[in-house]
Amino acid sequence: MEANWYFILALVAIYLIGPALFKDRSPIPETSGNVHKAAKAAEFDALLKSTTNVVVDFYADWCPPCRAIAPVFSKLADKYAIPGHLAFAKINVDHVNDVAGRYGVSAMPTFVFFENGKPAPVEARLPSPGASVVLADGGRVDRIRGADPTSLTAVTLALYERAKATAGIKGVDDGGKVE
Repeated sequence: MEANWYFILALVAIYLIGPALFKDRSPIPETSGNVHKAAKAAEFDALLKSTTNVVVDFYADWCPPCRAIAPVFSKLADKYAIPGHLAFAKINVDHVNDVAGRYGVSAMPTFVFFENGKPAPVEARLPSPGASVVLADGGRVDRIRGADPTSLTAVTLALYERAKATAGIKGVDDGGKVE
């Protein structure tokens, strides 16, 4: 009788824990040619040196929220990237963990914003900053922890406007709509 209880307990454990053990760990496919996937710290450092503003997605292949936000990040890159002025990068924390450690990334996804090679808070008009938004002094967005498409779009739009100004590009503001 005792063996039956162990068997039933084992089945329940597999049922409850199994999905976590066998979840999709395949690489997240990148659909945008405008997203730089840095495989080494040197690649990332080179991008920071060559581009004024960079939006970085620190992610992991096994992270469901990372998978959920990936298409939004790709669309933002396709719509707002300006060579030399605004770039989008992805860092896999399991493969390039030294870069993640350098910037204190401990949750995935985390979006960090860079200006002139250094993390820099961004002044952005957020409809309502959620729990995922980490604010710096003065209410500027320091980083976003979590898959928050509304906040990510708002910060990206602010960076895009800044990049347009430094690049001398004039254009109509579309309100940050990503289709």
